[in-house]
Amino acid sequence: MAPVQSSSSHSSDWLVGNPTRVQQWAALWIGSAGLQILGLQPILLGALYSEKRVNFDELALIATAEFITIALGSVIAGMLISTRHLRLKSAVLLATLAVLDFAVSYATTPNELLLVRSLAGLVEGGTVAISIELIARSRHAERLGGFFISLQTLAQCILAAILALWVVPVMGSSGGFHVLAIVCLASLAISALVPGEYGELPKQPSNMDGVLSVRAILALLVIFTFFLFIGSLWAFLEPLGALYAIDAQTVGLLVSASLAFQVLGAVCATWIDRHLDYRLSIILCILAAIAASAILADHPSVSMFWAAALVIAFLWMFITPYQIGLAVAADSSRSTALLIPAAQILGAALGPLAASIFITNDNVGIVPWFGMGALLCSLALFGVFLMFSRRRAITV
Repeated sequence: MAPVQSSSSHSSDWLVGNPTRVQQWAALWIGSAGLQILGLQPILLGALYSEKRVNFDELALIATAEFITIALGSVIAGMLISTRHLRLKSAVLLATLAVLDFAVSYATTPNELLLVRSLAGLVEGGTVAISIELIARSRHAERLGGFFISLQTLAQCILAAILALWVVPVMGSSGGFHVLAIVCLASLAISALVPGEYGELPKQPSNMDGVLSVRAILALLVIFTFFLFIGSLWAFLEPLGALYAIDAQTVGLLVSASLAFQVLGAVCATWIDRHLDYRLSIILCILAAIAASAILADHPSVSMFWAAALVIAFLWMFITPYQIGLAVAADSSRSTALLIPAAQILGAALGPLAASIFITNDNVGIVPWFGMGALLCSLALFGVFLMFSRRRAITV
């Protein structure tokens, strides 16, 4: 069978190839299926902790390790694995991930759990690359990125409700991971619908672009520091609530509501991406996040705590398509866009660790201030990026 996407088949919407709508959504689902753990980790790892299969420190280590290996897996897959035979590769990744999700039931020690989830992270990163490689080839990468975020977050929201209300209370953590495995196995049918191959991205005549260019590095640092803020605030949300006399049940309800606001943020970004420039959007998102952090730092009431946390949840997904626009603007070869998941997930994984350095005597009140510091760094780096972009535009 001839490749679905060939370099000779062009569309005004694509740099190379011309995938059908079905192929596009299938490719976006592969990465979405792999990233379900990001929205479900609090439920699944919380169940492991409640069952005394891990203690708090072991839980934190497993969560961080899986985040880091997802980032590593996406980089390895994006840079080293070709974009041919994608249906077979998608099926192998999904089947492998299903086996690793089932394997959680048979892991008897925290070290075994750490190994299983670290390996799962590498495979999950590979599934993400299937989706990101497609997005990088679109002339409307921000919009397609918005669809990707909307799809995975909506699925996370639905699965979170199913796990929290029915599966985990009856079947425990093993049942929750079994559901993830079943999702992967069911997605094998969808892997047959992805494009056979993507085709090579066209080479750019300019040699000023690339992952190692100053603008590309600055763009990735802007994304990384923003997600340092996300990771630090989200990890310490319950201790922050306790600091302000907000009970754990209320914070748990807030986390559930935040998934809906993440879906809303992704959908809104998809709707208005044509009308809002990525530069203005990123600046507004950072300023709004600073305002939300300031509220959390100022002994908020319950209602203000909710408002600030829901704003952060909204911004978390709203900004992602515009960060794709930032990466595309930084590097016309689109190679930098492939590293966005790595920059986001690595920032989210290291955020809690970085914030914990400043915590003394278990006083988490410093965390919102750390978040504001990370956001100010992101804003400053973005300003430097814009300066370099303007200088290059003048020289060109």
